[in-house]
Amino acid sequence: MFYHAAYVEEPQLPARLGYEVAGVVEAVGDSVDKGWIGKKVATIPAFSQNRYGTLGEEAIVPATALGEYPAKLSAIEASAIWMQYLTAYGALVPIGGVESGDFVSIPAASSSVGLAAIQIVKAEGATAIAVTRTSKKRPELLALGADHVVVTDEEDYVARIKEITGGKGARLTFDPVAGPFIEKLAAAAAQGGIIFEYGALSPEPTPFPLFTALGHSLNIRGYTLLAITQNPESLAKATKYVFDRLADGRFVPKIAKTFPFAQTIQAYQYLESNQQVGKIVITVP
Repeated sequence: MFYHAAYVEEPQLPARLGYEVAGVVEAVGDSVDKGWIGKKVATIPAFSQNRYGTLGEEAIVPATALGEYPAKLSAIEASAIWMQYLTAYGALVPIGGVESGDFVSIPAASSSVGLAAIQIVKAEGATAIAVTRTSKKRPELLALGADHVVVTDEEDYVARIKEITGGKGARLTFDPVAGPFIEKLAAAAAQGGIIFEYGALSPEPTPFPLFTALGHSLNIRGYTLLAITQNPESLAKATKYVFDRLADGRFVPKIAKTFPFAQTIQAYQYLESNQQVGKIVITVP
């Protein structure tokens, strides 16, 4: 979305690409703790791609974007943790307060953030409802922990959510798509539910479902990872939450496919094809 100028931040050329990278710290600036040198780290998306970027053999990033990762993870796995888990955590845990007994609807569930949301919902004892457009990804989503899968091209979303929740509706909806489908998300939401809009994958306008929101007392709110990364205390709490669950195996990043650095263009073409379930990683020799 960034290189198509469709992201929340407009590219100011020349700009770079990439929020996430895993590697070893080779050098630090004058005012940075030299204890970072030699450590294996993965970056937290806490900077502008107009100033920094990670797509390269070397990356210069702010020290505040560095995060150590559990030793049990490979560099490939580590490159696929902070964006997805912190994004899902910030909405679902401190704001949404997900807990046992909740039903959580997760559109675009095969994305890395969607899969992270499934794992967080399950870790908190709630029911994860994966939402996807076609049935092709249903078996893998179930294998990756989803309690239910709703296929929107083949099923009535509102009816299925009502069926799964026993008529209650989804208390939390974690949506990166927006567009006109928000009206169905609202119709299937529980009384007093929260719909998080954290992306704009749909190219169509997003209407505000006023009467449904009024009738259901809905909270429809915009959300981005900045809600976590801009507050040092919140970020420290979030990274500990994710680190601990990666270390003990409750969270496992899903890698869809890896590409060598020389095939970066093909990697982005594969990303745009929407075939993947999980993260796409580019490796550097």
